[in-house]
Amino acid sequence: MTESIFIAGVGGQGLLLASKILGCVLVGEGYDVKLSEVHGMSQRGGSVVTYVKYGDKVHSPLIEKGEADFFLAFEEMEAARWLGYLKTGGRLILNANRIRPMPVITGKAEYPQGIAAAIKATGVDVKALDALALAKKAGSAKAVNTVMIGALAKHLLIGRDKWERAIEALVPEKFKAINLKAFEEGYNCVHTDC
Repeated sequence: MTESIFIAGVGGQGLLLASKILGCVLVGEGYDVKLSEVHGMSQRGGSVVTYVKYGDKVHSPLIEKGEADFFLAFEEMEAARWLGYLKTGGRLILNANRIRPMPVITGKAEYPQGIAAAIKATGVDVKALDALALAKKAGSAKAVNTVMIGALAKHLLIGRDKWERAIEALVPEKFKAINLKAFEEGYNCVHTDC
């Protein structure tokens, strides 16, 4: 049996580091883990998707539509764009923040309103949090990724110390304290909406 975690956001949000932390923890738990990263125009704020599959034996990292047990959405519009990958009964962990794409910035389009509410109205199990505010509270707006990993970690029932060791192993020394604090903020966000 395998489990799947679909991660989506935009370039610059640290999705790749988040997937590496996740992979490191899962390998440490003895799982066969496969990761796949799909880069769009990531350096220009475009869509980035990461697939993480783990279990006793995993043959492919790719996640089909309707297969993900967890969907970690780093941005609202990306949550809407990729929601079809979450399986029925799966859980969406949503960073309820907006990163305006270029057409919105230039005035050629408007950012859709009410995305989180519309997703919740479909009956999807959503845990929404303001990961940006929690990252800033931890000391850096760039630590959104470890806030999100903290929120996910609470649901995977793997010891908190293992996540912290993975962060210490993968994050550069000068950013470790902030990222550990950001992880803690996400992990302790126990309310439906933080």
